[in-house]
Amino acid sequence: MRDLELRHIAQPVQYRKSDTGADILSGYAAVFNRMSQNLGGFVEQVDPAAFTKSLSDQLPVVARFNHSDDLLLGTTEGSTLTLEVDGTGLRYDVTLPDTTAGRDVRVLAERGDLRYSSFAFRTVADDWSFTPEGFPLRTLLAVQLVDVAPVVNPAYRDTTTGLRSLAEKLHLGVEDVRAAAELENGLKALLEKEDSRAHGDGVEENSGQGETHPLISIQRRRLQLAARL
Repeated sequence: MRDLELRHIAQPVQYRKSDTGADILSGYAAVFNRMSQNLGGFVEQVDPAAFTKSLSDQLPVVARFNHSDDLLLGTTEGSTLTLEVDGTGLRYDVTLPDTTAGRDVRVLAERGDLRYSSFAFRTVADDWSFTPEGFPLRTLLAVQLVDVAPVVNPAYRDTTTGLRSLAEKLHLGVEDVRAAAELENGLKALLEKEDSRAHGDGVEENSGQGETHPLISIQRRRLQLAARL
């Protein structure tokens, strides 16, 4: 099973009262076709179909403040969390509970302190290409949605899982790809090499799956030397 990943967007959540007087918090956990910040050598975007299977399979999803297990706000199984895909992205509406967490979130939302939303997921399918500027681009094609959350301090979790996906595509070790990511244009060089090989542009075939790119060898040597100092 894939590791859990987390992504956020800078878009304020909205608080409102329902017709029945319930406290409702709404926001977009993900926005489609919008480039992320630099995730460490690559950027990422979410395809409009990324959540289709997860939602159609009605897999359980929860809403938690700051993704904390102790700060539950709602669940799809309890019908206190609803999810909808529209032309913008993945929208969530959660009926806030009359708990300390629920009341705190309501106050923060009313004051305008909740400026971000995020979602936790496991990748089912992705694709690697380039932005128009030639920067490595990962596109999430299908994901298993785990939770959505309003957050105060957005932070990307370790992007090792994304690099592992690229390593599988390139038939390299994760540490090799991580080493390339630490070099300027390192991931771009790896992807360009793979693209040339796929199109038969005169690039020699690998003698095996463990071939190491020259840039990786250089970075490995740098790390070895630094460890000795």
